[in-house]
Amino acid sequence: MVKPIRRRAWPLLLSAALTAAPAADAPPSGTIGFDPARSRADFEVKVLWLVGLHGNFGAVQGSVSLDPASGLARVEALIDTSALHMRSRSYENWAKSTEFFDTEDYPRIGFVSSTFPPAILVGGGQIDGTLTIRGISRPVTLHVTAADCADPLDGGCAVAASALIRRSDFGMRSRRGALSDKVELDLSIHVAVAAAPAQ
Repeated sequence: MVKPIRRRAWPLLLSAALTAAPAADAPPSGTIGFDPARSRADFEVKVLWLVGLHGNFGAVQGSVSLDPASGLARVEALIDTSALHMRSRSYENWAKSTEFFDTEDYPRIGFVSSTFPPAILVGGGQIDGTLTIRGISRPVTLHVTAADCADPLDGGCAVAASALIRRSDFGMRSRRGALSDKVELDLSIHVAVAAAPAQ
């Protein structure tokens, strides 16, 4: 039986940035979703601490909520592990197995952030939150890179973030002699852009 993750996930934090207004204006309120077609999440773990094994997850879904009273944002995101893709089928099967992500029982990774200033999604900085993998929740810090465009809140560019976690913290303890305990997670999140009204 699939064990649901009660907390949703990561990419939401990126979406928050897109919702925020310039500091001079009153921040908007409401929720904005990610664009799953353009958003992505990747991971890399090193074999013998030298060769990196890279994988790409499936759809990244999420949203960001903005509180006009406090001017702070909060993000939630879900990452689909069941559609994980790697360079070879044998690697994919291994990464999906109970030895690693166990995608049959835990088909999603979840992230929910603490509240943070939306300006972090524009200029970069750190966002704290809770990451849930294999039904195990641990605190994590996302490192957000400064945006490549003037205003990512318009959806013109992605918000990029990364985190370094220990797989043993999430119940992945096998092959410790050959496989690094550290796993790098990378996110590239676009927010959904509202369609222009018909003329």
